Amino acid sequence: MIIVKDLIKRYKEIVALDNFNLRVEDGEIYGLLGPNGSGKTTAISSIISIIPYDSGEIYLFGEKMSPNKFEIKKNIGYVPQELAFMNELTVYENIDFFAGLYIYDKNERKKLVEEAIDFCGLENFRKFRPNKLSGGLKRRLNIACGICHRPKLIFFDEPTVAVDPQSRNKILEGIKELNSNGSTIVYTSHYMEEVEYLCNRLTIIDKGRNLITGTKKQITEKTSLKDKLIINEINIDREKVDKIKKLPYIDSITYEDKTLCISLGSDMAIGTIITFLKENNIYYEDLNIKQANLNDVFLEVTGKELRDNV
Repeated sequence: MIIVKDLIKRYKEIVALDNFNLRVEDGEIYGLLGPNGSGKTTAISSIISIIPYDSGEIYLFGEKMSPNKFEIKKNIGYVPQELAFMNELTVYENIDFFAGLYIYDKNERKKLVEEAIDFCGLENFRKFRPNKLSGGLKRRLNIACGICHRPKLIFFDEPTVAVDPQSRNKILEGIKELNSNGSTIVYTSHYMEEVEYLCNRLTIIDKGRNLITGTKKQITEKTSLKDKLIINEINIDREKVDKIKKLPYIDSITYEDKTLCISLGSDMAIGTIITFLKENNIYYEDLNIKQANLNDVFLEVTGKELRDNV
């Protein structure tokens, strides 16, 4: 569906994309993650020919992409991070305007506008102007304007920023439904739980470069992160802690405030640890496994320092 090869985009002395690569298969929901200013929006804007780039190659639907490829653009939907509709128009008029960029037949366009209104839950607001809508409804209108022409490929750039939990759930469920109906999705977000819920595969980029690509499991395995066994309210002396440390598949261990935290080199260590505790009459309140999540991976790959971007 998408092939991007060695994409370079400069803004004078700033390199926004530095040999950026991307491959998205038909039918995927693909996550594109990175800190603020990492190049996500620039990559999307370059891929769909909103902005020019300096060098590289972009192929969409098997064809080389360029600004004049209108037949390709008809099959692309874009929901930008910034709200992109006209405050002078009603909800219905906004969606009709954007549908009209691609659909010339009035009857077909009317049908598609009604579908988009129904899909985004805007039935009771069709005559409202955007300044009368809540933040969540504005986001849903933004989506309706981007998907009203039934695109086969849709880019969502931070679609749930500053919305309430109900609107957020509605948006995520809608994206899943669009995908199940045949659309390939490229999704950017700073909410890692959204990406874990939605995406089949993902790429983390920073400073315009690919850092890591794969499924969540694959990228976790490429980092130094380990699953941890957390044992709470355990009474154990230091000698026993040292003996656990020497058991097979134990990477590291800490004991503080009656909590034992064991970094596991393999799941095989869990049974060995439990057996050791039973044999030595060591009692504890509970134990659980903390798996490395996408937020852990993101911080491991991109670093924990604050990013202050103008």
